[in-house]
Amino acid sequence: MGKVDAALKDSFRRARSRIESYGVRVYIGDVLDPNTGTFDGAEIGIDYANDLEMSLFVLVHLFGHTTQWNTVASYRTIDTRVRPGAAPEVIEEAHEYERNASRLGLTLLHEAGIHDRDQWLADWCGSDWKYLSIFYSTGKLSDWRDCRSTGHPPLQALPIPPFTPKRFYTRYAF
Repeated sequence: MGKVDAALKDSFRRARSRIESYGVRVYIGDVLDPNTGTFDGAEIGIDYANDLEMSLFVLVHLFGHTTQWNTVASYRTIDTRVRPGAAPEVIEEAHEYERNASRLGLTLLHEAGIHDRDQWLADWCGSDWKYLSIFYSTGKLSDWRDCRSTGHPPLQALPIPPFTPKRFYTRYAF
């Protein structure tokens, strides 16, 4: 078994605790393959098979989506509009949705006292969009490792609006 990155583990613990302070339940369990996480507006599930780095990204990114779902009704149905072959304006809406989820996640990290992962999150956000863009253009999921990239522009933290977690329906994150 490999050595656990103590700083990464601490960041995960602190981010999880901060998310739970918003009333959002977080659990680690078995998530339907090939997904890395799941959320429904009231809770976030992280797949137990993820490595710790993936788990932290999925956690803070899905917190952003949870916030969005509880504050912007149209975001709860974006996955019915953004499909392979969708119009460019729908793809751009999805890009903004995805980027803003990570921007909300950045604010969450800062609230949890984590200020040394800004570029890390920007790179994960950029890599995630690359992965999703391939899916939206081809209809096929690529190997996530082929989409990992660095040097993405910094994200600007987006204030977390007040919200009360409400369960809508389960949405998987791949």
